[in-house]
Amino acid sequence: MRGLNLDQLRALLEVVEHGSFSAAARRLHLTQPAVSLQIRELERRFGLQLVERLGKQAHATVPGRELVEAAQRIFRECDQIDATMRRFREGWIGRVRLSMTLTSMVYRLPPILRKIRLDHPGIDLVITNTPTPTSVDNVIHNRIDLALVNLPVQKKQLRMTTLCAEEMVAIFPAGSRNIPREITPGEVGRHNLLVEQQTSAAYALVLGWLKEHGPRTREPMPLGTVEALKSAVASNLGMAIVPEVAVATHRSDFIVRPLKPALSRTLALIEHRNKPNEPALEIVRNALLGIRTATAAEPKTARPRRSAKAS
Repeated sequence: MRGLNLDQLRALLEVVEHGSFSAAARRLHLTQPAVSLQIRELERRFGLQLVERLGKQAHATVPGRELVEAAQRIFRECDQIDATMRRFREGWIGRVRLSMTLTSMVYRLPPILRKIRLDHPGIDLVITNTPTPTSVDNVIHNRIDLALVNLPVQKKQLRMTTLCAEEMVAIFPAGSRNIPREITPGEVGRHNLLVEQQTSAAYALVLGWLKEHGPRTREPMPLGTVEALKSAVASNLGMAIVPEVAVATHRSDFIVRPLKPALSRTLALIEHRNKPNEPALEIVRNALLGIRTATAAEPKTARPRRSAKAS
């Protein structure tokens, strides 16, 4: 079957919208016989009557209405193609859909995203904050191009690049007294523990640490995000175990202690193994890989000496 003629489809839309061949001709800057010919050619192509006259008005038949709806979708796609090509002509590089954990979004990504915006204004970045399990599912189903997640993630469809380890620390309200220099699972059991939501990777990480190194005497309270935990701890609702990077810039707001035994999680970049490489994707990927260099340059928090007494 020969290809659709977009001019004929446009003529059909105008005739049906305005109910008149002459009105459609004026809109298209054509003669009325030329518009009538386009409609006849379209009807001949499909072997169906698409337009019928009722008095002076022209109306779409049942198949004509179906074709009108299809034609409207086609022209919407054509408009999108025009817009995309125009953006390329004006320096547009592409669009990258990126998802990440809230901690990464707040504490690691701002300088990287700022640099991408400044150096490559032709890249559209679509950024969402989602927990690791959701990001993994979105990458597998091509709803997201790249994601920053917390390991472990075991999916054969994904390519994973380790970026950095994030040390976990215990935080207490600033006015707390008699807090040991290092926090063991047994010490955690003496406090009201606040943890991230159960769907987060951090929830399983913290509970696994507690279970492995001591009996749990109190059930933790799931509260949401790291920022929610910090707010709750500052309000004296309990203690929490959070990534050190989340309190690095305002440690004076809390009493911050290392864990014993130490606990850390690994931040990684994931993408689908079969994802075609495009210029915008490569630029954003390389920028995110810069987290490894930035993390290596971070000053490390000195751990207390073994002989230190509780404060």
